[in-house]
This record gives sequence, structure tokens and C-alpha cells, in this order.
Amino acid sequence: MTSFWSIFITVITLGVIFGCLALLIWCMKDKMGVEEGEGMGHTFDGIEEVNNPLPKWWSYMFVFTIVFGLGYLAAYPGLGNWKGFLGWTSSNQSVLNMDESKAAAAEARSGESGWVQYDQEVVLADAHYGPIFKSFAEKPIEALVADAEALKIGQRLFLQNCAQCHGSDAKGGPGFPNLTDDAWLYGGDPATIKTTLLNGRRGMMPPKGGLPITDEEIPAIAEYIYGLNGRKHDAELAAKGQAGFMKGCFACHGMDGSGNKLMGAPNLTDNSWVYGGSRKVIEESIRGGRAGVMPAWKDVLGEDKVHLITAYVYSLNKK
Repeated sequence: MTSFWSIFITVITLGVIFGCLALLIWCMKDKMGVEEGEGMGHTFDGIEEVNNPLPKWWSYMFVFTIVFGLGYLAAYPGLGNWKGFLGWTSSNQSVLNMDESKAAAAEARSGESGWVQYDQEVVLADAHYGPIFKSFAEKPIEALVADAEALKIGQRLFLQNCAQCHGSDAKGGPGFPNLTDDAWLYGGDPATIKTTLLNGRRGMMPPKGGLPITDEEIPAIAEYIYGLNGRKHDAELAAKGQAGFMKGCFACHGMDGSGNKLMGAPNLTDNSWVYGGSRKVIEESIRGGRAGVMPAWKDVLGEDKVHLITAYVYSLNKK
């Protein structure tokens, strides 16, 4: 964080706290020279406002929260770049209630019996579960598909890391491919799926395909694409759209629109659509283009866990 934003956050935070304290002090004094218990000169619906003092318990609690807040901000991060005198960070938060073996390992690392830092617990977890993942990673993916325990672990890893985009049922949604069918953008064999998971994918269709296509041509091209999988369409309009398609769309999607797995170009002749297959959505895709990003998981999960997820994903359309 830059010095400007650090100072900005600090000034705003402390300004609010001390502003509340100043407001409390003012409210505890006589208001505008009016004696305690006297009317303030305001009435509404027959009710007169009276200068009554704030309840003592409420005032003391307010002061306590202000003092507590200032103490907390001194001890922990909260004021811009100030780290707090306790040196707490989210990556070394301690946890309790460990079993004896873990506590002993933690003590050796941190010197605090019964406590272990988060980063250290991750190391302990990897030491405990790493060999399990390694044993599965030594088996071919095709063999893991027949291993119920391996698929169960792969499914759990999928739900924890992949379901946010592809759904808990792996059927995807607008912008996220369905992993349960056989319509693969880059290929659905085990090696390709694993490569996709390890390294990620970056799909890019520029607006109008980067071609000299006019806005007036887009509805016709969309009609041509709409009818490629046999849906009822306007044949005359589609014939005009085919000419627009042949301006260069075929370079990625193929002369017949069947796609190109080497480029990740979708097959336009089936009924599997990443962003949707209605005329309106097809027109939107042509006009504005599409940019899809699949993150790389190699450095996040490691190859052993990716191997198990690959087996689970590969199994989805084998059921």
C-alpha cells in the first residue's frame, strides 16, 4: 500500500473514532445553554423535547468501545501500513486443540507447546496427506477412474477448487464449460485435461473475429451459425450469413463450423454452448467477442492433487 493510502486510511479511521468521542462529550454537556430537565423548544405531535442526560451505563459503554477500538488498532493491523505491535498476520494465526503428535511437531517448529502457526500446520498437513496423494499420482488416470476412493478424493478437491465456476455438478454455466458432456474445447483425453488443469487456458475471440464484418452482417452470420446444428432457421438469411462466416471465421471454427481443439475454438455444429446458443447470445458473441480464462492450478494444488482431479473430471462423462 502506498504512503498516501496508508495516511488516508489512518486519518479517516482515527477521525471517525475521535469524532464519535467529541460527539459523546458534547451530548453529555448542557445543550445550547439549556439546563438539564428543561425543554429544548421543540415539540411534535404534542411531545416536547427535553434536555435529559444520557444514561450513565450507555455513556460508559461508549467510552469503553472507543478505548477498546484504539487498543485494538494499536495491537493489530488496521491503520494503513501499521502492522500492530503484536506482529499478527493472517498467515501466522495460531490454532489450538491439536493432537499430541502434531503438538510435538509444532513445538519443535514454534517453541510454543500446544500451539502451531497456520503456515506450519499446512506443512504438517502436507506431510501427513502428501504420501496419500503421491500414491494415487503414481497410478494411471484410467486406473483411478475405477478406484472409488480416488474418485471420492478427486471429487472433494473438485468441489473445493473448481465448483465455483463449473458448478457442484460440473455442468457449468454461462461462460463456464460443461464437463459432463463430450464437447471439449481442447480435448477430453486424460493427458489434455491434466494439461488444462496444470497450465490453465486462455481463450480469446476478438470482436467480430477481428474481421471486416459490418454490424449489418452480424444477424445473418448469427442465423447461419444458429442453423448449423439443424435447428429451424431462416435459410435465405443464413445463406447471406455464410458469406460473412467465410470472411475468416472458418480459420478457427473450421469450414464446416466443427471447431478446432488445437486452438480451443468451439464446435458450432453441436448443441453445447459455453455462453449460450440463442440468436441473441450468438450475435453478442460475434459483436463483442469473448475472453475466457481458466486459471493454472499447478502452483496452487500441485501435480499430485491435479492428477486426482483429472481422474474425477475424466470419469464424469464415462458414467
